[in-house]
Amino acid sequence: MKWKKWAAAAAGVAVLCALPFQSADAEGTGKEAGTHQVRAMAMKEKDGSVSPRFKYDSGLNFEYPDAVRGIYVTGHSAGGSKFGQLTKLIEETDLNAMVVDIKDDNGNLTYVPEESSPYHDIGQPFIKDPEQVLETMEEKKIYPIARVVVFKDTVLANKKPELSFVDGNDVWKNGRGESFVNPFVKEVWDYNVGIAIEAAKMGFKEIQFDYVRFPEGFENRDDELKYDGGTYTSEDSDNVQKRVHAVTDFVEYAHKQLEPYDVEVSVDIFGYSATLPEAPGIGQNFSKISENVDVISSMIYPSHWTSYFGIDKPDLEPYKLVAEYSKLENKKLDELKDPPTSRPWLQDFTASWLGSGNYKAYGKAEVEAQIKALNDNGINEFLLWDAGNSYTKGVDYTP
Repeated sequence: MKWKKWAAAAAGVAVLCALPFQSADAEGTGKEAGTHQVRAMAMKEKDGSVSPRFKYDSGLNFEYPDAVRGIYVTGHSAGGSKFGQLTKLIEETDLNAMVVDIKDDNGNLTYVPEESSPYHDIGQPFIKDPEQVLETMEEKKIYPIARVVVFKDTVLANKKPELSFVDGNDVWKNGRGESFVNPFVKEVWDYNVGIAIEAAKMGFKEIQFDYVRFPEGFENRDDELKYDGGTYTSEDSDNVQKRVHAVTDFVEYAHKQLEPYDVEVSVDIFGYSATLPEAPGIGQNFSKISENVDVISSMIYPSHWTSYFGIDKPDLEPYKLVAEYSKLENKKLDELKDPPTSRPWLQDFTASWLGSGNYKAYGKAEVEAQIKALNDNGINEFLLWDAGNSYTKGVDYTP
């Protein structure tokens, strides 16, 4: 990666900003030189003042939709024949966005960056031509969101155990064989922010951070595992608050680092985090995270709730579950001075693992029921999740 310093004066104030920048020729984009640039523009601050900022221009043009209505897309789907099927689905419906895996659940990039990239060794050729994918999305007016899985990262944990949690002599793994890296360590923050910046430079208009948390149940093992507490070791607070501070601080830090790249920042968060002052083990505080993002995406799949909101079997009552959650979230967001956009994740899959009598087959009626529950509570944006990217046909996605 090349680094250049750009200077300019605006309103009589000189601004110097060091930004990662690579010329179009070096990227091999085939675009005319100067397409990718850092441009000065006036930005209105929250207090109403106007100050100069430098913004990176990828050369691709995307408009934020009237309201984001999106689907999840794996690297395999984005780089394979299914991409055409998914773009056709969006063209034929009122869907308008894709959340594309850029750093996946294992810790790999879903594309192979150039050899000079510090992330070249974690690249996988799932998306062989990410530029073409983005150009297709630009042509079809599909709003592009890059999903970056943060602290669940088996690849980095095994490569650098000192950045993870160690159980005896080995890197700790959960029951699914997955490892996490340590949210207390700023090197881990910068590693992930760097990947997010690369995605922004490619042309994604939003960075969605997922797994912004400690492992589930961490409160039951935090005294058993060996790990670096970073600057939080000396903090005068209990372990729960240290985890909350680390997760919140990462989100705030990432948002600030991404400001020059003209992208929205969103975070996925467990839906139950909004029902608690904070989720003690994983370090997620709904309100504190929400204060530092443009978009908050709670994962509110009915199948993922136990008996909640007075609903014994939530998967059987998608409208009621989503409606009750929406009421709660609205109250939480109304308490904030500058609340983010709410854009929950909805269920477009069947949770047969819940067992007979506890689940139902999800199809058109169940997906529409969730969307209606959001709309009835003033929430107009949503994302649909299906791990295999096989989305229900014939759904009416309109408000």
